[in-house]
Amino acid sequence: MKILIADSMHPSLFNMLDERGWEYDYHPEFRREDIKAALPGYEGLFIRSKTFLDEELLINAERLRFIARAGAGLDLIDLDVVKRMHITLFHAGKGNRDAVAEQALGMLLALFNNILKADREVRRGIWDREGNRGIELMNKTVGIIGYGNNGSATAKRLSGFGCEVLAYDKYRDNYGDDFATESTMEEIMAKADVISLHIPLTNVTRYLINDDFIAGCAKPIYLLNLSRGEIVKLDAVVKGLESGKIRGACLDVLENEKIGKLTEEQKRTFDYLKNSDKVVLTPHIGGWTHESYVRINEVLVQQISEWL
Repeated sequence: MKILIADSMHPSLFNMLDERGWEYDYHPEFRREDIKAALPGYEGLFIRSKTFLDEELLINAERLRFIARAGAGLDLIDLDVVKRMHITLFHAGKGNRDAVAEQALGMLLALFNNILKADREVRRGIWDREGNRGIELMNKTVGIIGYGNNGSATAKRLSGFGCEVLAYDKYRDNYGDDFATESTMEEIMAKADVISLHIPLTNVTRYLINDDFIAGCAKPIYLLNLSRGEIVKLDAVVKGLESGKIRGACLDVLENEKIGKLTEEQKRTFDYLKNSDKVVLTPHIGGWTHESYVRINEVLVQQISEWL
């Protein structure tokens, strides 16, 4: 079996492949056209998210038996084409779930306790205790939308804070556990103080969080998005922050993450968010830890070994 590794990977991967006697070529510098030209000579492909794997790229890869996506999301892979070509698809959802959960808690606690704002002020010589009085996560109702690897790992950590956790997953049944109660979307919108998103980007979930969704929430909410940027319409978040329907937002992902290439409308929205003390922003680093970098490799190689 010959594998093309077309993205930057932690060096631990190479030892894992060597131990199994799998042949591989490491080309993290490959761009789309390079991958397209090389794929016909390989049975396997390791990739992160550098290019969209569509029919035009895959059509001549007649030997390709599997794709290993070093991450959780599959929105940059045409699943219909992969299925039609009988290519097995692996992803590492279990590899970074703990990192995502810790990031979610860290962002939420930073928001609730004004940690970023207070830090900036103290560095400027401002000692404002009352202006940075926080609120407690204890006894809050948290709605988790998407109860797979990341959602369930987040619920587990919330359990230590005395939260009531409600979980909704469109594609699962009987998934309630010790950390979350199986709920409907309507129940979450009626009861949640905090809504955290842990869902893939699909035609169904694109802009799920919009003006109507925010207006439909019974309480003012805190919103967390550590999934995909296009699930949340950011101008709706701005309106929600202005109206008070959104009390605060933790955003690890944005509609357009190429900050230097925003449209004028996107710039106005981003400028509002970046200047708001009610918003915590990070550069898509949920799941991006030193530990998860290795664990993703372990999960993928184990899956492929079992499949073989």
